[in-house]
Amino acid sequence: MSLPHALLTSIAEKPCSGYDLARRFDKSIGYFWHATHQQIYRELGRMEAQGWVISTEVEGGRAGKKLIAILPAGRDELRRWASESSAPMRLRDDMMVKLRADAAIGPLGLAEEFERRLQLHEQELQTYKEIEKRDFSAVKLSHEQQLRYLILKAGITFEESRVQWTKEALRILKDGTETK
Repeated sequence: MSLPHALLTSIAEKPCSGYDLARRFDKSIGYFWHATHQQIYRELGRMEAQGWVISTEVEGGRAGKKLIAILPAGRDELRRWASESSAPMRLRDDMMVKLRADAAIGPLGLAEEFERRLQLHEQELQTYKEIEKRDFSAVKLSHEQQLRYLILKAGITFEESRVQWTKEALRILKDGTETK
């Protein structure tokens, strides 16, 4: 995936200012596609130059505030990109290499970092569960809501798996035993 397509998706959902887009991005797409606010603003400029979005000054707003909306060319690009095949993302985590190094050259004292990561995964899981309760507790969800919930469920499943795996890694690092 590319940042322009993530931004086009967000703008297609709701036209907004660059500032609002960056804030919304952090609370939605940003859970699975990270970008800094600087990257977002830089990309918005490129997208406008390509004719995918348009920005118009907001009357009555703060000086220089612009509303960004998707143009037909942007929708066409989003459709083109979405129709392409893509390979599943492969795991790329430096902790896997560190574990291999631990196995190859002896104890490296990784338990503390795994404790920290466990806490981060548990916090992220809690955040996802709160979003689930807040946004998806209705008995009947629209098609759009079902798709958004499906994305959230992927995040929940991922974090649950990481919590379980990290606990197992900690146990093995701490006592040197392995179970099946």
